[in-house]
Amino acid sequence: MQHSALKSDFLLVLVTLLAATSWVFSREALTGIAPLQFIGGRFLCAGLILGAFGYSALKQLAGESWLRALMTGVVMGMAMCFWIMGLYHSDNMGIGAFITSLSVVFVPIVGRFLFATRTPVSTWVAMAIALVGLACLRLEGGFALSVSDLFFLAAALMLSLHFNLNSRYAVRIASLPLTAIQLSMTGLLALAMSALLEAEAVNLTGSLLGWLIASIVIGTCMRFFLQVKAQGMVSASHAAVIMTLEPVWASLIGVFLYAEQMTGLQLIGCCLIFSALLVSRWRFLLRRPACS
Repeated sequence: MQHSALKSDFLLVLVTLLAATSWVFSREALTGIAPLQFIGGRFLCAGLILGAFGYSALKQLAGESWLRALMTGVVMGMAMCFWIMGLYHSDNMGIGAFITSLSVVFVPIVGRFLFATRTPVSTWVAMAIALVGLACLRLEGGFALSVSDLFFLAAALMLSLHFNLNSRYAVRIASLPLTAIQLSMTGLLALAMSALLEAEAVNLTGSLLGWLIASIVIGTCMRFFLQVKAQGMVSASHAAVIMTLEPVWASLIGVFLYAEQMTGLQLIGCCLIFSALLVSRWRFLLRRPACS
């Protein structure tokens, strides 16, 4: 039992590292590929690869399961389109990662307003802390959210909606076919939006192709496969606590690879947002069951 718990925790930490490195792959690919073209190609290829492995399971899905998977895939697609546009306009990967991680705090709040689920007091406390942290990120020189901030916030909201929909409408669908359908739907949606909004032709050089392949294989296929495997070994709430490490890794990578810097106030803001993520999951950190 203890060995299984350690294995799942190790896999989840590895997932957060893969997710953080995916920011680097995407950032490098965006130097020569339009953002929606990139995210569309990346997720469609990843979805087709996973679909090939889960072909027999896909054939067994009923019509209602397909509808639910496609619906959640559209929401995931919107989230990833917002995220890639945020990264495209961003000048600080670490700040973007912390803003996007607010999806963990938004999950119970979105569930409250859309599905009338119970929201614990800790969630509202976490939200207040997160708002102060967000303000600290952009207070210097007068509070003003940048274009990238708004895209990252929109991505966080859509990711929290995707989590809620997955928990309610897709819980009975096998993980592999569900992931394949959602990734493919994300790719198709992004490519459709790219056809409408982007006129740039893709001119793949050797390095760009390398970053794209790394994004598909490591940042998408491997990451989501290990995430699904690890989440099947622990509770979703326990997994969510460990997943809060992603913005920490992304910030450290931004510092070492891109020499990104943060002011003292921005560091305080990141610490507050990270604290908010932990507060939103404090019951699971302390292993206390929620009151009914």
